[in-house]
Formats: sequence, C-alpha cells, structure tokens
Amino acid sequence: DEVSETILIVMRVYFEKPRTTVGWKGLINDPDLDGSHKINKGIELARKILLEINNLGLPCATETLDPITPQYLADLISWSAIGARTTESQTHRELASGLSMPVGFKNGTNGGLDVALNAMKSSLQPHHFLGINQEGLSSVIQTSGNNYVHLVLRGGSNGPNFDAVSIHNAADALAAGGLPQAIMIDCNHANSGKDPSRQELVLRNSILQILDGDQSIIGTMIESNINGGNQPISMEMKYGVSVTDACLDWENTNRILINAQDALKNNRNNITLTPFNATKQQLGNVQR
Repeated sequence: DEVSETILIVMRVYFEKPRTTVGWKGLINDPDLDGSHKINKGIELARKILLEINNLGLPCATETLDPITPQYLADLISWSAIGARTTESQTHRELASGLSMPVGFKNGTNGGLDVALNAMKSSLQPHHFLGINQEGLSSVIQTSGNNYVHLVLRGGSNGPNFDAVSIHNAADALAAGGLPQAIMIDCNHANSGKDPSRQELVLRNSILQILDGDQSIIGTMIESNINGGNQPISMEMKYGVSVTDACLDWENTNRILINAQDALKNNRNNITLTPFNATKQQLGNVQR
C-alpha cells in the first residue's frame, strides 16, 4: 500500500529452478531439500503458499518450467517468465501461448535477443500440442495465442543490457519484428554481475530512463528475500536466506522501492507508459 499509487508490486514466487547441470530443482521437485523428491507434496505446498499470498491481495509471479505444473498453479499466478535457458524451447513457446497471464521471455544467456523475439512471435500465435486437462487426463491442447508477451532483458555473457542504448536497440528490434515494444528489466543476473546489491543501481537507471521519456520499459524485476545473500543447502541453514541465487534483503528492498515511488510520483506528469497500462490491466483481470 505504501507504494501502490505509482508501483504495481507482483511478488516473485519461484517454485522451479532450471539448472545449468544438476542441483536442487526447487520447492515443487524437492520440497524437503533432501533428495526425496516428494513432488505431490511440493505441488500442494506451492498452492498453499500462492493462496496465502493472493489472499493478502498481492499478485504472484513465477517462472514456468515444467509443462504440466501450470495446470495445478496457473489460476493463482498473475505473471510468468520463460527463462533464458528455455526461451528457445518449442514446448515453452507453445505453453506460453496458452497461459492466461502476461509472459516475459528472457534474452539468451549470451545476451542475444533473437531467441526471445522468435519466442514472442511464436507465442502470439495459436498452437496445438499434447498436454493434460484440468482433470489430469492426457489431452490435445489448443491455445489461442498470448497477446501479452514481452521481452525481459537480463544481460548476458557479454555484460549487462539495461542501459539506454541497449533498451533503444531492443525496442527497435521489437518494432522491426512487429512485436509489442514492451520491455521488462531484470535487475539481477548478468545485469548486476550476480551481485544483488547492484540491483539498486539497475533499478535507479531504469527509472531515470522512464522519467526521460522511454515508453518501452513496462517494469523491472528484483530478486529479494527476507535476508540477503544466499547459502548452500545443509542441515543448519539461516532463516530467510536464498538457497539459489543471491538476493537483496527486505530492508534494502523496502528502501529502494520507496525511493522509486518518490521519484516516479514527483515526476508522474512526464510519464506515459502505454504498454505498461495494457499489461497492468491484464494483471488486474487475472487478480480479480
């Protein structure tokens, strides 16, 4: 409520973790963090968490990884990401075309945009594929296409891509491809050099671009937790500390969001965010 006048907060609730090789795959796959892989328990726990957050009036965001999982959770999700490692996957493009929520495709791990742009083009179109229905039965799924796909810039192996030149080039590439000029900036990952404290710098830069008249930036993504940093899975773990990517702590998250609210509120007459308004309306519809 403190920042709702100018910022729509959607909570990242990520239950599935794509791995470069092997490792803990997330709460759904291994909820007890012990290799027991009680997936039934993980799905039930994920729904319970999402219900509690939604009951607070807070929309939820996640990364869609397993193609079956959305049938169990999608009614409680308001925004979804397709990660850098799966954006090129036909399965995930088809899946995104049928999700009843805005979907952001991340650029490739090398920083290239082509895989994400091609994914957006694909997911805008109808698809037919094998999946499960709401009763859990194997079915042929027909989708109508997703009009709310957008690009998520997360940097790459060549460095960050949140700067004004990168945003301008990405917007031009979207326009050239006949795609919505809608860009979300991932403040972590390669844009922060995997240093969560640098997310504030990325967020501040993004807001300055919006205040300078950029109309393609629809939002930003921050990796945040109760306490900062990360930790390995062990018998003795600290409360509220990530066991995957390093995160910003809540105290600093709260501070930078309030600073962002103040900057946007004081300059709101200079802001026109047409793509964001459409996405915000879609998020509102899902939340209702």
